[in-house]
Amino acid sequence: MQRMGLPLGRVSDEALLSGLTTADPEIEVAFVRRFQRTVFGVAMAVVGDLQLAEDIAQQTFERAWRHAQIYDSRRGSVKTWLTIIAHNLAIDAVRGRRASPVAPEDLDALLDVVTDTPEQRALADETSARIRMAVAALPREQARALVMAGIYGMTAQQIAEFEQIPLGTAKTRIRTAMGKLRTTLGAEVSRR
Repeated sequence: MQRMGLPLGRVSDEALLSGLTTADPEIEVAFVRRFQRTVFGVAMAVVGDLQLAEDIAQQTFERAWRHAQIYDSRRGSVKTWLTIIAHNLAIDAVRGRRASPVAPEDLDALLDVVTDTPEQRALADETSARIRMAVAALPREQARALVMAGIYGMTAQQIAEFEQIPLGTAKTRIRTAMGKLRTTLGAEVSRR
């Protein structure tokens, strides 16, 4: 991989970072290869979970790609900037993992909208009733994933671990449930 006669391996870190704004795949690959061990190492040191560290490393590079234009060399090297991003994302992931466990029977009670609870009385307006009805109409697995994410603030990784399902399945359940809610609630708004 070469650009204008210079091998990308010899291009400065700052030049590679600024090259990300061109969306050149060769520059992107060179950038990731140069920093992948460092970024993954920081993430792994903080979270101690291989899969989560990989996700954090990917998020770090995505964030670097999106914010390459705001990098300021006066505040530190590109490597330092990336490690700070990775460290902050990893800390956020660790904090997110500290959600208190929820017993499945408690979650099922939340989904059973027919019972009269103080929470339901507090949310007795028309909008919340429509939302409860829309959630109740979802398939049970999607409703559970949506409530875990929306009410309990659990990440897709935490939902996958709790439900003992693959991470991709947890993400799909949340995304599908949100899409169905948007469609259902959006159709009701457009009918008015």
